[in-house]
Amino acid sequence: MKRTIAFFINGFLLAALMTGGMAMADNHDDHERADHFEGKSSETLQEAVTNFSEGNQQLAELLASDELSNQQMGELHMLTYTLENALQKIDAEVDAMAVTLEEVHLGSESLDQQRVAENGAEYLEAARTLVE
Repeated sequence: MKRTIAFFINGFLLAALMTGGMAMADNHDDHERADHFEGKSSETLQEAVTNFSEGNQQLAELLASDELSNQQMGELHMLTYTLENALQKIDAEVDAMAVTLEEVHLGSESLDQQRVAENGAEYLEAARTLVE
């Protein structure tokens, strides 16, 4: 179970870092770039995981084509905004999970059962959302 959670967390963090790197690597002039879209928002971790999962499925379907049409490239472009939104939310939530897990850790060191129980429940709720 620990390996599964670590795998998902590491995968999400790697994807978030890659997304940030791609954004910084963009050096095209504004007139050469495609229009910008907002994409689906990810207000909660559950929405982010759903958008991430569905978006990756759509991306896989698009990339399965031998050649992408201009329309498909446009769809792919719009889809990346949704995926970026999802990754940003997941990244923020994973950061919050790390803080909460540290509270569990510190509570266990000081034998503070209430601190462990409260923070442990909060951590597990978020962790289950990631792995379900």
